[in-house]
Amino acid sequence: MNGLTRWVPRLIIATALLHFVWAFAQPNSWAVIAREGFFRTNVDTEAPDYFVHEATIWFMASGVALLAIGTLAQHVARTTGRLPAQVGWYMLIIGVPLSVIYFPVTGSWPLLVIGALGLVAARRPGAPSRSAPRAARIADTRAGTTSD
Repeated sequence: MNGLTRWVPRLIIATALLHFVWAFAQPNSWAVIAREGFFRTNVDTEAPDYFVHEATIWFMASGVALLAIGTLAQHVARTTGRLPAQVGWYMLIIGVPLSVIYFPVTGSWPLLVIGALGLVAARRPGAPSRSAPRAARIADTRAGTTSD
């Protein structure tokens, strides 16, 4: 497994953790959301703090999505020794619209960088990881075939 293959999932996970931290560090409305209810606080667009509610929830939801992509990418990289190109494309699909809509004041620039690095990592040949032979044996066992 090459260095980029190892680092791209870590960068995605770090970005997810930053989203979680920012969801609670920014001026947020978790107390209002808990008091008034999730649904009511997010459907009333006339509420005075509607955009604060929206930002709070979107940062948390983005963190969950990024954490899922990052941990799945890390699992695949450890199992196969390669990073799927889809990981890079997912980061670009998330980052490009955010960069265009909120240009230039946006935190989505790291997603573009991570996406590009993910695509580069996917193109580089990776040495099989230590767990790749084990994964192949498990797959053979489940399929009912053995290499012996």
